[in-house]
Amino acid sequence: MNKTLKTLLTLALALAVACASGFAFAREEADQFSYWKSDAPALKALVEYVEAVTDEGSPDFIPEYDRIAVFDMDGTLIGELYPTYLEYYMLAWRILKDPAFQPDSAMLEVGRALRDCALDNSFPSDMPMQHAVQAARAYAGMNLNEFEDFVTQILLREADGFEGMTYGEAYYLPMVEVVEYLQKNGFTCYIVSGSDRFICRVYIEGMLDVPYENIIGMDVQLEASNQGDADALDYVFSASDDVVRTDRLLIKNLKTNKVLQIAQEIGRRPVLSFGNSSGDVSMHNYVIHNNVYKSAAFMLIADDEVKDYGNAEKARALGEKWKEAGYHVISMADDWNTIYGENVVRTGSFHWPEELAEERIPVDAESAGSAVSEDQAETENMGNTQYVMYLGTNDKDTNKPVYTQSEAMEVARKILIDNFGGYTIMEAHGGWIDGDTEYQEYTLVIYLSDTTAEAVHAAADKLIEVFHQSSVLIQANPTVTEFYSGAES
Repeated sequence: MNKTLKTLLTLALALAVACASGFAFAREEADQFSYWKSDAPALKALVEYVEAVTDEGSPDFIPEYDRIAVFDMDGTLIGELYPTYLEYYMLAWRILKDPAFQPDSAMLEVGRALRDCALDNSFPSDMPMQHAVQAARAYAGMNLNEFEDFVTQILLREADGFEGMTYGEAYYLPMVEVVEYLQKNGFTCYIVSGSDRFICRVYIEGMLDVPYENIIGMDVQLEASNQGDADALDYVFSASDDVVRTDRLLIKNLKTNKVLQIAQEIGRRPVLSFGNSSGDVSMHNYVIHNNVYKSAAFMLIADDEVKDYGNAEKARALGEKWKEAGYHVISMADDWNTIYGENVVRTGSFHWPEELAEERIPVDAESAGSAVSEDQAETENMGNTQYVMYLGTNDKDTNKPVYTQSEAMEVARKILIDNFGGYTIMEAHGGWIDGDTEYQEYTLVIYLSDTTAEAVHAAADKLIEVFHQSSVLIQANPTVTEFYSGAES
């Protein structure tokens, strides 16, 4: 992973937890559950269970080797109501906004559904699988460091619907305490998630002491970067190779797939299971039925409508259902003192529709890079190159803004209008660490089509001079564009 991004994420997580708790992680045992209400039934059940199975004189004693606990991630360890799964937001942003990526029509359809259905949870019933298939395609070709950097950049953004919390800080702090408590009592904890395994790895790092090998999730096929069509058994990995993601989905890790992956990757039956939805029922049942050891399962219900976006009526009904199934129920509203920390505020407003608004023209995967037909050749500007310029606005020597944000926009606009027939500007915010100092920078992202590299460089020379920059980042992206005037009558 990019070291600067990794440092930023780790520092942000450490600061968030310190501010939320007012204590260091090395709390005394008496403070182990400071985020929980002392009379929470689920907490009482957990503590009684752990005391029984760790007592060598108890008939329920479990050797450390077999003390295995499995946790779902989204909705169990981290939030999923801002306004929906983090993984959905990542893919929607990749498809609809990422200037380094060109989606095809199938991806755009899914990206728009992820955006448009998030606020009212009106996703089609097969969205989990649609998401999995298109996510595999959208991230194909990235090596593992590039994918980690992409995930980290998303995690550093402010969580939609909240103030005072980034996506990477959206941990359920009471559940962090549960993981720490179990680990102190000799349990090995695994994450068993429906989200991409490599997203889970990036997310967990810096917050939970769960090693990469203990994280199980959705998987895509990996391959050597120069492998091509060769089978991995016939190909020799070389010094010039890297490991890259492909578009071949291996498994969507939900429901009974969680059971099968636990059996395959862990090889022993867990004794504790934590989840929050029907996707975790099979995992729970695998843990609590026909187990040679005393076992237990816990279900979280999202019933807090004050600190989070729960639905109390729906959650309480689910809670009764989970109790009938033999699970302990954790009420976020009744059992916890806080969810994300006292400094995090639920705003009640979301910005997904505006942030992910787009006017992209899809490029079909099958035709991209192929020969252009005679009819296509007559379409204006087919086979164009889009240039994307990233212009920082901090002085290269002082790291202070050269202009106010409104002034910077106007100065850049005048230079661009003098050099191009048209342009698009988006506002962005960047940051970096130099030594012990973190700097923030207002950035303009400029999109240019129907032009040449020479014209772009000429404009960049003026922008570098006026904004006192050492350089600007320019990307040249092959694309297919069309100036569409409507259907013929």
